[in-house]
Amino acid sequence: MAIWDEIKTQFQGEILTDWDTRHAYSRDASIFEMTPACVARPKNVQDLKTLVNWVAKNKSRHPELSITARAAGTDMSGGAINDSIIADMAAHFGRIEMFGPDYAVVRPGVFYHDFEAESLKRNLLLPCHPASKALTTLGGMAANNSGGGKSFIYGQAKDYIEEIRAVLADGNEYVFGELDNSQLEQKLRLPGFEGELYRGVFRLLRDNYELLQKARPKTLGNASGYLLWEVWDKNTFNLARLFAGSQGTLGIITQIKYRLVRPKAFSELAIIKLHSLARLGEAVACLCNYYPDSLEGFDRQVLKAMLRFLPDLSKRMGGSRLKNLQAFMPEILDKLAGALPKMLLLAEFAGNSREEVLEKMVLLEKELYSKFRVRAKFAAGEREMEKYRILRQENLNLLRQRGKKEFAVSFIDDVIVPPAVLEEFLPRLEAVLGQYPKLKYAITGQLGDGNLHILPLVDFNNPRHRAIIPHLSQKVYDLVLAFGGSLSAQHNDGLMRTPFLEKMYGREVVMLFAEIKRIFDPQNIFNPGKKTGLNLAQAMGHMKRSA
Repeated sequence: MAIWDEIKTQFQGEILTDWDTRHAYSRDASIFEMTPACVARPKNVQDLKTLVNWVAKNKSRHPELSITARAAGTDMSGGAINDSIIADMAAHFGRIEMFGPDYAVVRPGVFYHDFEAESLKRNLLLPCHPASKALTTLGGMAANNSGGGKSFIYGQAKDYIEEIRAVLADGNEYVFGELDNSQLEQKLRLPGFEGELYRGVFRLLRDNYELLQKARPKTLGNASGYLLWEVWDKNTFNLARLFAGSQGTLGIITQIKYRLVRPKAFSELAIIKLHSLARLGEAVACLCNYYPDSLEGFDRQVLKAMLRFLPDLSKRMGGSRLKNLQAFMPEILDKLAGALPKMLLLAEFAGNSREEVLEKMVLLEKELYSKFRVRAKFAAGEREMEKYRILRQENLNLLRQRGKKEFAVSFIDDVIVPPAVLEEFLPRLEAVLGQYPKLKYAITGQLGDGNLHILPLVDFNNPRHRAIIPHLSQKVYDLVLAFGGSLSAQHNDGLMRTPFLEKMYGREVVMLFAEIKRIFDPQNIFNPGKKTGLNLAQAMGHMKRSA
């Protein structure tokens, strides 16, 4: 396409249109596939401005032009794929700009594991990372409003974003952060695109304030929809919070200022085996009363997958392979005896002294046994801690490798309900899944906030398996909403959940989402079809044809 030759002459980075490159960017970690027409690797902010201005100028002649920002490509909802331009932000935007006493300023392509290595040297931590922290970038975390095992205590990315820089639809870079009423008044009087933006957003929030506050999900985590209720509380106004979870649909993030916390010096892990889920909600409530740093659950299918790939896991642990295998002996013996638990709970407790942590865990152990006749076992040493650390980080990969044909896929992978309803919700969920008797599935989750990752095992080469996906999605989402839940706690909407947002929020609120998109992006340049403007048939049309 000759049009790409024109942008190449204006671009300092790379513009790639060869098949191999485009095919490599056609998938993320979701069930979808879209082959881009072009992959751009912007070298700097000026490149992004050039790219946006060029698309805006050519949009009327080439309406298919759009830009999807992408970094690690680990998005599980289809948010990082597009059939036009992919802007690879990991290639040249991977710089940590600075650390302050309790914050850091970073470019969006910085990988979390690289950042954490530097932050911990300064005794600082960004605690809202997902389990896939070895793969994710800080820009992706902001765009998805990421969370993970520690979100129960520490919250999500929106709670740590202090400032966002982004290139918007007019091709200019803007800074967004918290404004008081006086500063907001100044913004509202600005001429040009920035003033129009602030006036449009403020008017929408002011005129629909009560509606949006009622629309706020009652769950402990949420990444579905635009977080409009987070922007204005009548005292402060902060558009950086709107960019959290926006999946690159409002503009392209170029820099983020994250607030950081001091990690606690000591931590211990409690392991609880549940052979029945009849009182799961009560058990979770009991554990939460002791304020664990994280509370995660893994069902029997995950444990079976762990044992199947034992040699590989042992290699990842390093050191003596024999001693590593010995660390898995409790699970091996449980399997041989047919006694793998229905759910394995891992509760991590942290504090500023070992005595503080151990005292809390001893009290917990006594209460669990007196109320539920369940024993809590404490992780014995670094090797056992490492075993469970790998399980927490690698469980999805284990399930994806489970069989030659069937593997875990993400489409009902991130629902969240209030923790108090878990013991009533789970049997109803199993009944829905049981309507597909040949469908195997696994469940993991951050149970402290009621976030469940339901991972059906699907053969993408089997048309009957593929046909299940939209129907099962509708049934599960109906159930989640009936229990006051959200469709996504941390994985966001993308292609997968955008068609269901009206079911969750109602038509009036979804129309406000569309208006916010129009205010920021009147030509629909940024990541179209995510958050607004997509129905289920259109989404399923992008489902990949094979694994």
